[in-house]
Amino acid sequence: MKAGTLDDWEALMRAANRGDTVAYGRLLRAITPVLRGIVRARGARLGPEGCEDVVQEVLLAIHLKRHTWREDAPLRPWLYAVTRHKVVDAFRARGQRIELPVEDFAEVLPAPDGPDPLQARDVERVLSRLEPRAAEIVRSIGMRGESAAETGARLNMTEGAVRVALHRALKTIARLRERMIE
Repeated sequence: MKAGTLDDWEALMRAANRGDTVAYGRLLRAITPVLRGIVRARGARLGPEGCEDVVQEVLLAIHLKRHTWREDAPLRPWLYAVTRHKVVDAFRARGQRIELPVEDFAEVLPAPDGPDPLQARDVERVLSRLEPRAAEIVRSIGMRGESAAETGARLNMTEGAVRVALHRALKTIARLRERMIE
């Protein structure tokens, strides 16, 4: 068996999993340049130091998870999967995003005229947390523009009872809003 071949890697991994530290050292020396090449190709935007950090994370993951490799399966796909996952993890951890001040784009990308498309959903989410009658009073007076007298007649309540219920509902909404902000 020629040193450095894939068959050799599998034999070395089998021996390493059985406790052969010499075989494990040979395996790591053989696979590290290949893994480094994969990391550099997939993670070029991480820069040289970032890539080397990922290589070290890959080697650590291989060390910690080598017992999960099935000896009857090829080693290369298992190694590549570990490497690919560590590259993805590195991009996630580094939060590959660009932050630009909104003010620079306010005139270039104006919001379309009209109501906020999420407003109705947000209002309904808050109203769903009220008692059904209180939610209907808020909808009736606050959203449909009905008077307290009209709302009271429809709900079989006095005008004063409607105003008290509206006041209580608005206080509850204010408390819910404070909790959402915290």
